[in-house]
Amino acid sequence: MTRRLVALLLGIAFVSAVYVVSRREIQVECEVCLDFEGRSACRTSMAADRESALRGAVSNACAVLSGGVTQGLACDRTPPRSVQCSD
Repeated sequence: MTRRLVALLLGIAFVSAVYVVSRREIQVECEVCLDFEGRSACRTSMAADRESALRGAVSNACAVLSGGVTQGLACDRTPPRSVQCSD
């Protein structure tokens, strides 16, 4: 019983440490709404800086809207309809 309790406490401590460290690196959250070939999608991404968060949100939206590598590349070059970022 004691070993289980110690293992549980160590597990909780480890998960808590990972959460705290990962939250420190996330500074910016961006939501991007994108229109591509008659369809639209809005997706959110979090990253250490604005540029990375925007790139992630656009990639997430294009993953939903495009069907293949060629369409994905064209979608990535499409200007977003709206962008909202918070620090």
